[in-house]
Amino acid sequence: MSLRARFTEELKASMIAKDAARTSTIRMIMAKLKDTDIAARPSGVDQVGDEQITSMLRGMVKSRRESETMYRDGGRPELADKEAAEIAVIEGFLPQQMDEASMKAAVAEAVAESGATSVKEMGKVMAVLKAKHAATLDMAKAGPLVKAALGG
Repeated sequence: MSLRARFTEELKASMIAKDAARTSTIRMIMAKLKDTDIAARPSGVDQVGDEQITSMLRGMVKSRRESETMYRDGGRPELADKEAAEIAVIEGFLPQQMDEASMKAAVAEAVAESGATSVKEMGKVMAVLKAKHAATLDMAKAGPLVKAALGG
Protein backbone atom coordinates (compact mmCIF):
# COMPACT_ATOMS: atom_id res chain seq x y z
CA MET A 1 0.00 0.00 0.00
CA SER A 2 1.37 3.42 -0.94
CA LEU A 3 1.96 6.05 1.71
CA ARG A 4 -0.81 8.19 0.19
CA ALA A 5 -3.31 5.40 0.63
CA ARG A 6 -2.08 4.80 4.19
CA PHE A 7 -2.60 8.47 5.05
CA THR A 8 -6.21 8.29 3.84
CA GLU A 9 -6.91 5.02 5.68
CA GLU A 10 -5.27 6.23 8.90
CA LEU A 11 -7.19 9.52 8.70
CA LYS A 12 -10.50 7.66 8.41
CA ALA A 13 -9.57 5.37 11.31
CA SER A 14 -8.51 8.23 13.57
CA MET A 15 -11.70 10.15 12.78
CA ILE A 16 -13.83 7.12 13.61
CA ALA A 17 -11.84 6.64 16.84
CA LYS A 18 -12.35 10.36 17.61
CA ASP A 19 -8.59 10.76 18.14
CA ALA A 20 -8.41 14.51 17.57
CA ALA A 21 -4.63 14.86 17.96
CA ARG A 22 -3.86 12.05 15.50
CA THR A 23 -6.49 13.30 13.04
CA SER A 24 -4.99 16.80 13.19
CA THR A 25 -1.46 15.51 12.59
CA ILE A 26 -2.49 13.33 9.63
CA ARG A 27 -4.38 16.26 8.11
CA MET A 28 -1.23 18.35 8.53
CA ILE A 29 0.80 15.62 6.74
CA MET A 30 -1.73 15.53 3.90
CA ALA A 31 -1.64 19.33 3.55
CA LYS A 32 2.16 19.28 3.40
CA LEU A 33 1.96 16.51 0.80
CA LYS A 34 -0.37 18.62 -1.32
CA ASP A 35 2.13 21.51 -1.10
CA THR A 36 4.94 19.12 -2.10
CA ASP A 37 2.90 17.89 -5.09
CA ILE A 38 2.21 21.46 -6.20
CA ALA A 39 5.90 22.37 -5.87
CA ALA A 40 6.81 19.38 -8.08
CA ARG A 41 4.40 20.25 -10.90
CA PRO A 42 6.76 22.54 -12.84
CA SER A 43 9.07 19.53 -13.34
CA GLY A 44 6.18 17.59 -14.90
CA VAL A 45 5.27 15.46 -11.87
CA ASP A 46 1.61 15.38 -10.77
CA GLN A 47 2.16 13.43 -7.56
CA VAL A 48 5.50 12.80 -5.90
CA GLY A 49 6.45 9.20 -5.16
CA ASP A 50 6.90 7.42 -1.85
CA GLU A 51 10.62 8.28 -1.76
CA GLN A 52 9.88 12.02 -1.83
CA ILE A 53 7.05 11.55 0.67
CA THR A 54 9.46 9.79 3.03
CA SER A 55 11.90 12.66 2.64
CA MET A 56 9.10 15.16 3.35
CA LEU A 57 8.13 13.23 6.50
CA ARG A 58 11.74 13.23 7.70
CA GLY A 59 11.83 17.00 7.23
CA MET A 60 8.64 17.34 9.25
CA VAL A 61 10.12 15.24 12.07
CA LYS A 62 13.34 17.27 12.03
CA SER A 63 11.54 20.62 12.31
CA ARG A 64 9.33 19.30 15.12
CA ARG A 65 12.37 18.01 17.03
CA GLU A 66 13.92 21.47 16.80
CA SER A 67 10.67 23.06 18.00
CA GLU A 68 10.35 20.54 20.82
CA THR A 69 13.87 21.39 22.03
CA MET A 70 13.18 25.12 21.88
CA TYR A 71 9.91 24.73 23.79
CA ARG A 72 11.57 22.62 26.49
CA ASP A 73 14.42 25.13 26.80
CA GLY A 74 11.88 27.94 26.92
CA GLY A 75 9.88 26.38 29.74
CA ARG A 76 6.84 25.44 27.65
CA PRO A 77 6.47 21.69 28.31
CA GLU A 78 2.86 21.58 27.08
CA LEU A 79 3.91 22.77 23.61
CA ALA A 80 6.94 20.44 23.64
CA ASP A 81 4.62 17.52 24.46
CA LYS A 82 2.38 18.45 21.51
CA GLU A 83 5.40 18.43 19.18
CA ALA A 84 6.52 15.06 20.60
CA ALA A 85 3.06 13.60 19.98
CA GLU A 86 3.16 14.83 16.35
CA ILE A 87 6.62 13.30 15.91
CA ALA A 88 5.29 9.93 17.12
CA VAL A 89 2.44 10.00 14.57
CA ILE A 90 4.70 11.07 11.68
CA GLU A 91 7.36 8.48 12.53
CA GLY A 92 4.66 5.82 12.37
CA PHE A 93 4.60 6.33 8.59
CA LEU A 94 8.38 6.15 8.15
CA PRO A 95 10.19 2.89 7.42
CA GLN A 96 11.94 1.24 10.36
CA GLN A 97 15.34 2.86 10.86
CA MET A 98 18.58 0.89 10.94
CA ASP A 99 20.07 0.14 14.32
CA GLU A 100 23.63 1.19 15.21
CA ALA A 101 25.26 -2.09 14.12
CA SER A 102 23.45 -2.10 10.76
CA MET A 103 24.44 1.53 10.19
CA LYS A 104 28.11 0.74 10.85
CA ALA A 105 27.96 -2.22 8.45
CA ALA A 106 26.30 -0.09 5.75
CA VAL A 107 28.92 2.64 6.21
CA ALA A 108 31.78 0.11 5.96
CA GLU A 109 30.24 -1.35 2.80
CA ALA A 110 29.78 2.12 1.28
CA VAL A 111 33.38 3.11 2.09
CA ALA A 112 34.63 -0.06 0.38
CA GLU A 113 32.35 0.42 -2.63
CA SER A 114 33.25 4.08 -3.16
CA GLY A 115 36.97 3.49 -2.70
CA ALA A 116 37.19 6.55 -0.45
CA THR A 117 40.38 6.79 1.59
CA SER A 118 40.16 10.19 3.29
CA VAL A 119 37.64 12.55 4.84
CA LYS A 120 37.91 14.68 1.67
CA GLU A 121 36.07 11.89 -0.14
CA MET A 122 33.23 11.73 2.39
CA GLY A 123 30.76 12.95 -0.26
CA LYS A 124 31.32 9.83 -2.36
CA VAL A 125 30.50 7.59 0.59
CA MET A 126 27.41 9.63 1.51
CA ALA A 127 26.19 9.39 -2.10
CA VAL A 128 26.49 5.59 -2.03
CA LEU A 129 24.66 5.45 1.31
CA LYS A 130 21.88 7.71 0.06
CA ALA A 131 21.45 5.66 -3.12
CA LYS A 132 21.23 2.34 -1.28
CA HIS A 133 19.73 3.16 2.11
CA ALA A 134 17.88 6.49 1.81
CA ALA A 135 14.65 5.18 3.34
CA THR A 136 16.10 3.33 6.32
CA LEU A 137 19.22 5.33 7.19
CA ASP A 138 19.23 8.64 9.01
CA MET A 139 21.87 10.57 7.05
CA ALA A 140 22.47 12.93 9.97
CA LYS A 141 23.55 9.97 12.11
CA ALA A 142 25.50 8.40 9.26
CA GLY A 143 27.72 11.47 8.73
CA PRO A 144 29.76 11.10 11.95
CA LEU A 145 30.11 7.33 11.32
CA VAL A 146 31.44 7.95 7.82
CA LYS A 147 33.85 10.56 9.14
CA ALA A 148 35.12 8.12 11.78
CA ALA A 149 35.44 5.31 9.23
CA LEU A 150 37.57 7.57 7.01
CA GLY A 151 39.82 8.48 9.93
CA GLY A 152 38.49 12.00 10.43
